[in-house]
Amino acid sequence: MKRWLLKLVASAGTGCLLFLACADFDIWPLAWIGFLPVLFVTRADRPRRAFLWGWVAGIVANAGGFYWITHLLQRFGHLPFAAAFVLFMLLCAYQGLHFGVFLWVVRKVREKRPALPLTLLAPVAMTALELVMPFIFPWYLAITQAWVLPVIQVADLAGPLGVTFLLMLTNGLAAEILLGRLEGRPFPRRAALATALTLALALGYGALRMHQTSARWAAAPKVKVGVVQANIGIVQKGRPGLAQEHLALHHRESQRLAARGAELLVWPESSYPYAIERERTRDFSADDPRQVMRGLKVPLLFGVLTYSQQEKYPYNSAYMMEPDGRITGRFDKNFLLVFGEYIPFYEKIPSFKRWFPAASHFQHGTEVTVFPFRDAKLGPLICYEDIIASFGRRLAPLEPNLFVNITNDAWFGRTSEPHEHLALAVYRSVEHRLGMVRAVNTGVSAFIDARGKVYAKTRSYDPVYQPGVPPVTLLEEAALMAPSRTVYATVGDLFGYLCLAGTLALLVLAWRTRPREAASAPEAERKEKRRKGRRRRG
Repeated sequence: MKRWLLKLVASAGTGCLLFLACADFDIWPLAWIGFLPVLFVTRADRPRRAFLWGWVAGIVANAGGFYWITHLLQRFGHLPFAAAFVLFMLLCAYQGLHFGVFLWVVRKVREKRPALPLTLLAPVAMTALELVMPFIFPWYLAITQAWVLPVIQVADLAGPLGVTFLLMLTNGLAAEILLGRLEGRPFPRRAALATALTLALALGYGALRMHQTSARWAAAPKVKVGVVQANIGIVQKGRPGLAQEHLALHHRESQRLAARGAELLVWPESSYPYAIERERTRDFSADDPRQVMRGLKVPLLFGVLTYSQQEKYPYNSAYMMEPDGRITGRFDKNFLLVFGEYIPFYEKIPSFKRWFPAASHFQHGTEVTVFPFRDAKLGPLICYEDIIASFGRRLAPLEPNLFVNITNDAWFGRTSEPHEHLALAVYRSVEHRLGMVRAVNTGVSAFIDARGKVYAKTRSYDPVYQPGVPPVTLLEEAALMAPSRTVYATVGDLFGYLCLAGTLALLVLAWRTRPREAASAPEAERKEKRRKGRRRRG
């Protein structure tokens, strides 16, 4: 096999191993060795060439994880397959860049400092790059371990970056061992011992924190929460003529949940089918078909579009309403999905709405808040705010006792996206040691405890391809945990910034090293062979 083809297969193989480790394939052990193929085939490449093979790995990994984007663009952007596929590949190419930069860093440093072990370089460099890479669809390697509870507990110290560090530690060691055997170097005992000790400490810490958190969860006051997953498709949701029917469906399912003992009800994002004026402080009257609390005797948290006569665009909001009709809280979504909920330079591209009729343009919320519930506080997060670590850190100082995420993943149908969304959301619970209730319009709705364990969930549905699918509900107890400032809530991504500083220091050190002092044994041998070849030809 030609060398370039071997490298292509190995690089694509790394991408495949990584997306197969993610939801909903969930072959999570692959992530611990997933980078081995591309690290192996680029072991002697120049940095620019290594960047290209790393980029291939990143493109494949993103293509496998975000395959559903092509269908999304065809279905709601009304694009032909060719145009949707091109946009999809551009996204994968952009989001795969950090794998390319990772391999460039590794080869740049190893080219000048060949003695520096990959067991150190790989985790430090990848952690740094995950910190600084601005993704359109945020994700991190830690997604692969979302269901492996002992591993993810370190997130209350370092967030998802801590899990990424552990994954790359074993990837670096595996590459070090393999390359050492090929090059005749002794087994890297120190690196292996350091890796084993680090993993043992991380898993031991995980076991301890799981035990402590389980005890706190058991002792905390509980609330029985009812979640309505209406399974209403995007197209049906936007039809004014169906608004009353959809509201009646939510009322019916909520009344059934209340009859079964629900003390708090949660409806998904934009589930209430009418817009509400932002100045309103109470529910609509009983003779108004828009009445929210009709027949409901327990508090309700729900998603709704809100508007003001003084503002041009609406907000994507969450409301808290009491049985007597009082509105006791409103939160406006801060992080809007680009091109789905806001359009850059919207005023300057008036034809955009004609090109993409399903696109919306909302006002950005700017504040975080908590909703009062009994003697506790509920922390609302709308849609993919539950996968953004920085948003959780902004909310934590308000001392919520329970996270509540309302989401509409109906855009994505029965793809892996709802499962990936849930896997990323798990980390917010671990980072802040709080439970989370997720109400998702077409699934996956879920209950997550403060260890990150998903202890109840629904399936995801696609009403377009499953017409007539009935609504689904969940009724589970959630703990109202006493606020506790974790290390991560206090210092944020300090660990990531330390890795970034380490990576920059290694690059500076490599740049200052003279090339003749840094050639590795294999590289020196190849140079000698080239010199001999030139002499023979001469």
